[in-house]
Amino acid sequence: MVTIVEYTDRKPPQNRYPKKIISPSRSGPCCFSGMEEIGRPQEAEQWEFRYKRCRKCGFTIRVILRERPDVALVARLRETLAHAFERNVVF
Repeated sequence: MVTIVEYTDRKPPQNRYPKKIISPSRSGPCCFSGMEEIGRPQEAEQWEFRYKRCRKCGFTIRVILRERPDVALVARLRETLAHAFERNVVF
């Protein structure tokens, strides 16, 4: 999954969302309570995610919000369940 976050300790943290975010490679003790959401939820492949960034040190992570369902798979499952409890009664 492609990301806009560059993890490095050679450059200062920068928030150039939505183009690029430069983040320290490790979180700090400030990150536990200092994270803020950046932008709106986004979708890539089958995932919906959002970036969170520490207000103090700039450490950034991508938080997976949910997996988008496979529409074809859901349709097949619904079809299977619709017929799963049918009874063939012979008189």
